[in-house]
Amino acid sequence: MSVTPASLNSPAAASWADLLSGRNALRSITLAGGIGMHATNVYIVTTILPSVVRDIGGLEYYAWATSLFVVASIIAAGVASRLVEWIGHRATCLLALLIFSIGAAGCALAPHMLWLLAARTIQGFGGGVLVALSYAMIRLVFAPALWSRAMALMSGMWGISTLSGPAIGGMFAQAGSWRGAFWVLLPAAFGLALLVQFTLKIPKQNAPADSAPNTIPTLKIVLLAAAVMSVSAASLFSSIALNVAGVAVGIALIALIAWLEQRGAARLLPSGAFSLRTRIGALYATMILIILGLTTEIYVPYFLQVIQGHSPLLAGYLTGIMSCGWTLAALLFSSYSGKRAEWVMKAGPAVVMAALLALSVMVPSVTIVAGYGLLPMCVALIMVGFGIGMGAPHLMAKILGSAHADEGDLAAYSLTTVQLFATAIGAALAGLATSLAGLAEPGGATGSLAGAINAAHWLFICFALAPAIAFFTVRQALKSKLGPPDQEAKP
Repeated sequence: MSVTPASLNSPAAASWADLLSGRNALRSITLAGGIGMHATNVYIVTTILPSVVRDIGGLEYYAWATSLFVVASIIAAGVASRLVEWIGHRATCLLALLIFSIGAAGCALAPHMLWLLAARTIQGFGGGVLVALSYAMIRLVFAPALWSRAMALMSGMWGISTLSGPAIGGMFAQAGSWRGAFWVLLPAAFGLALLVQFTLKIPKQNAPADSAPNTIPTLKIVLLAAAVMSVSAASLFSSIALNVAGVAVGIALIALIAWLEQRGAARLLPSGAFSLRTRIGALYATMILIILGLTTEIYVPYFLQVIQGHSPLLAGYLTGIMSCGWTLAALLFSSYSGKRAEWVMKAGPAVVMAALLALSVMVPSVTIVAGYGLLPMCVALIMVGFGIGMGAPHLMAKILGSAHADEGDLAAYSLTTVQLFATAIGAALAGLATSLAGLAEPGGATGSLAGAINAAHWLFICFALAPAIAFFTVRQALKSKLGPPDQEAKP
C-alpha cells in the first residue's frame, strides 16, 4: 500500500466514496477489522460479566476486568511503533492476533476471577496493538482530507460491535455458558489474520521518516499503568483515607510523567500535550474528559440486571446503544468543517453531561422504567455516546494536525494511548465510586439491590463532572486556529 495521492486538499473535497472505493476500500476494511475485533470483545465481556461474577465470584474486582485489559492495551500501544520498526506492519498485526487469541482462550478456561484477570491482561495487550495500528496507519495510507472520515469509520466499528458483541455475549450468558463467548473469538481472530496476510502489505521502507521512534518511553508507560492501578487498588479498601491515598498516588504519577516529558528523551506524547495552555494539550484533555462519561457503561449491564431485572441479552443491547450513539454522531458530523466543526465540538460535552444526569435518576429507579417504558432511558443512553461522537473525529484530526512535523507518527499512536488511558482511569474511578457508594454492601461479595441502587445514582452524578469540565477545555483548545504555536516548541 502506498500513500493515497494528496489530490484531496480539504475535507469538503473528500467524500465517503473516496474512502470506500478502490484501494482505499480494502485498506479501510483491514484497519477497521482490528478495531472491530477489539470492540466486539469489549461488549461481549461487558454483557457476560454479571454472569461471570455469579459463577466464579469476584464482584469487588468487577471493574478490574476492564481496568487490567485497558492497562495492558496502553502498554501495547506504547510499544506498537517499535514492533512495527522491528518486524513490519503485517507481522505485528499477526502477532497481536495470536496474543489476543491466547488471552481469549485463557478467559474461557478461568476457574476463578484472578485467573480471568490475568487472561484479560494478555488479551488486552493483543487488542491494544491492533487498535494502535488501526489508528496510526490512517495517517500513513490516507490523504489528510480523508482523516476525519477514516476516524469516523473506526468509530463506526464500535457501533457495529454493539450489535454483535451483546448478541454473542447475551446468547451465551442466557444459555448458562459464558465461556463459549470467549471461544467464539478464536475463529474470528483467524479470519482477520487471513485478511491481514493477504491485504496488509506495506514494506517497511515505505514508512515516513518519523514513523519509528528510536526508543520506547518504557518508564513513562510503566508510570502511566501504575497510575491507573493505584486508583483501581483504592476501590478495594473500605477506608476513606486509603481511597484518597490511592487517587493521590495516581495523580502524583501523572505529574511525574509530565515532568519527565519536559526533560526530553523518549517522548510518550507530542510536545505540549501536558499543558492546557497549548492547543494540543487542551485537545487531549477534552478527549479524556468526554470519554470518561462512556466508561460508566461497564456497570450498566449489572445495574440493569440487578435493579431493573432485565435479561443479559437485553441489558447488553441497552448498554451497547451508548456506543451506537457515538457511531451515529461521528458519521453525521465527520464531514463538517470550519465553524460547524467547532460548534459540534463545543456542544458535545453539554450533551454528555445532560444525558449522564438523566441516567442518574432513571437507572436506579424501577418506578420510572415501569411508568414510561424503556424509551426515556434508551434516549439518555444513546445521547451519552452521541455527545462524544459529535466532536471526537474532529478532536482526533485536529490532534494530528496540531503536532510538530517531526512528531506526526507519535501523535498518531498517541490517539490510542490517550483513549485507552481515559477508558482505564474511567474504569478505575467507576470502581472506586461504586465501592464508596456501597455496591457490595450490604450483601457481601454478591452485592444487593440497595447497594446497586445507591451505586448507580452516584456513579452517573460523579461522572457528569467530567464533560462539564470538557465544556471549558474544548473552548481553550479552539482558541488557536493554526498549528502548534511557538511556545509549544520542544524542549
